Amino acid sequence: MAARAALVAPARRAAFDVLQRVFEHGAYADRALRGAVAELDDRDRALARQLVFGTVQRARTLDHAIETLGRRSVRRLDPPVRSALRLGTYQLACLDGVPRYAAVNESVELVRAARLERAVPFTNAVLRRLADGARELVESLPETTAAEAALKHSYPDWVADVWWRDLGRDDALALMRAQNEPPEIAVRLVRGEIDGRPDEQIPGSWRVDRVDEQALAEGRIWPQSRGSQLAGLAVGARDGERTLDLCAAPGGKATMLAGEVVAVESNEARARELEENVGLLGAASVRVVHSDGRDLPPDLKGFDRALVDAPCSGLGVLAARPDLRWRAEPLPELQLELLLAAAARVRPGGTVTYSVCTINADESEAVVDASGLETDPALADKWPQFRHARRPEFLQTLPHVHATSGFFVARLRVS
Repeated sequence: MAARAALVAPARRAAFDVLQRVFEHGAYADRALRGAVAELDDRDRALARQLVFGTVQRARTLDHAIETLGRRSVRRLDPPVRSALRLGTYQLACLDGVPRYAAVNESVELVRAARLERAVPFTNAVLRRLADGARELVESLPETTAAEAALKHSYPDWVADVWWRDLGRDDALALMRAQNEPPEIAVRLVRGEIDGRPDEQIPGSWRVDRVDEQALAEGRIWPQSRGSQLAGLAVGARDGERTLDLCAAPGGKATMLAGEVVAVESNEARARELEENVGLLGAASVRVVHSDGRDLPPDLKGFDRALVDAPCSGLGVLAARPDLRWRAEPLPELQLELLLAAAARVRPGGTVTYSVCTINADESEAVVDASGLETDPALADKWPQFRHARRPEFLQTLPHVHATSGFFVARLRVS
């Protein structure tokens, strides 16, 4: 068994193990990957990440190719066979520069190493058919309608329907393609100096080739997309003011706000993580409160500003969270409750900034409209390059337009 395992490259072995955990046990791909690649060198680590993210993102399209050319229902396969076929098919259909023999033979060996010798001939035969036809099959899939595009680019039908409705066909297709590509690597510079390229539009944001783990451990940087940093800057917090951050974990936005900050988190474990990150980043003016944002302690009131970075479907961060597309759900009722709860704790004349890392009108402008709060037009005037295409009083970053995560941001006045 050890000899057989040695026939599989470390990156593919790690990717296969992570895929098993994601597909069969509901693990989060990005979190499961961290432990699986800890002992790999940088090159293998990068390959394992590419294989995991790509296979999870493209699972619907891969399954279509496997079922079409393999003539077997994917759901009826043994879990290790299913994962090995998906992994092999992703390399054959979607990647350039991967030798056919490596994709086929190593996927077969993964099945053998899983003690499924009886499934080895089947796996080998299906992968050879896929090697001959998977790429052509995938590339020839139509994309005229939302349903066709969902299959071709591997999204749930409801996501394609939302983007078709909100953005139109061309932008929806561009967004689908963009979120199947690796996301940007951006950090917020907390203090000191780093290697990278400062962003010209988002102060304090840097694009880097990789996250400097030592700088992160020392609290000198914080991994954070430029879209996320824009949401924090949109609050406009100033020294001498009090700001309520209602959904604060893991703390990226809370720790970039000026003045006194009360950072609220409802989940106990995430509240502890938030506390640790506040200490790591040296944000002495941030106080962490473990509480449901809809039921805050009565003394938390009279704030000058509030930030509601609400839980959402996450349709703007699918490139960085590959499994999210398969578990995402809109949360407009919760979002409205949190927005109104924050507004009730802000003094008259203060502002509430509402942000969500999604691209879905039902969770963004519809929630703001339902709140009845007045829009602060100064926000879009300050950031005209990120104006929402249909609602210019709001901001919206789009992966296919701004090359960062997708965020909706609105700043609202409390009367």
